[in-house]
Order: sequence, then structure tokens, then C-alpha cells
Amino acid sequence: MTEVRAGVDATDRELMALLDRRFGYMRAAARIKETRDTVRDEVRKAAVISSAREDAENRGLPGDVIEHIWEQLVEGSIAYELVEWDRLRA
Repeated sequence: MTEVRAGVDATDRELMALLDRRFGYMRAAARIKETRDTVRDEVRKAAVISSAREDAENRGLPGDVIEHIWEQLVEGSIAYELVEWDRLRA
């Protein structure tokens, strides 16, 4: 069990590094987008979540769980990008 927990902990650190990279792209998007209303793109959001669910199911993972996680991730990313957009233009 010790090895399993160590593996989970290492995976969590890898996930955090990936999230750091993802949120870096949100900062870049906030710099690039000219208007605040372009931050939220419901078509793009739906496509990202659908793609994550499909990828999860292809890997034998629970699609509904991954869909929920991605919903939270995308909404959190949008909120972060809006804060960054405002900060950059204050």
C-alpha cells in the first residue's frame, strides 16, 4: 500500500504541474483576447468537455466522473481567465 500511495502522490504532483501549464495558457488567452465577452465560449467549452468524456471512455474510465471534473476545470479556468483579463486592463 505504501508504494500505491507514493504513486498516487507522485501522480498528483504531475497533475499539479499540468494544471500550472494549463492555467498559464489561460493567462496567455487573457492577454490575447481583445474583449472580455470573448473569454466565455460555450461552444468551445462543450467541445472540450465532450472530448474529455470520449477520451476517458476510450481509456475505460468513468465518463460521467471525468465529465464532471472537466466541467469544474473549464469553469474554473474561465473564472481565472476573467480575473486575469480584468487585472491586465485595470
